[in-house]
Amino acid sequence: MERPSLEINLPDTHEEGKLYVVDSLNNLNKLNVCPDESQHAQDEEENTGGTGEDTTGSNGRNQRLFFTTFILTLIISLALVSFVIFLIIQTRNKMDQISSRLTYEKKNIEELKKMNNMILKHLRQPGIKE
Repeated sequence: MERPSLEINLPDTHEEGKLYVVDSLNNLNKLNVCPDESQHAQDEEENTGGTGEDTTGSNGRNQRLFFTTFILTLIISLALVSFVIFLIIQTRNKMDQISSRLTYEKKNIEELKKMNNMILKHLRQPGIKE
């Protein structure tokens, strides 16, 4: 069977119309010349930029990037959690120091009160002359 000619006599149209018709003819020629399988391969080649690079390499690179980012995020999270635990321990130690200091000061105040009461009792005794 004879193939129809793709050459068409274009009437006098504007330049944009001619370019549109030529582009349409090129697309039609691609559809007629390339079967479905080779068209998909051609489309994939156009999507990868014509380098012939397989998408599995890109997928592997994306997975490595994801895992690297994930591991870095885990390390940073671990460092932050460790810092927070360190701060909690430091705060607890400071609170223990303050609590023991307050207990010591409370004992001192009670001793001073006892001494004050003894001095007042001694001064109130009737046998002491001023």
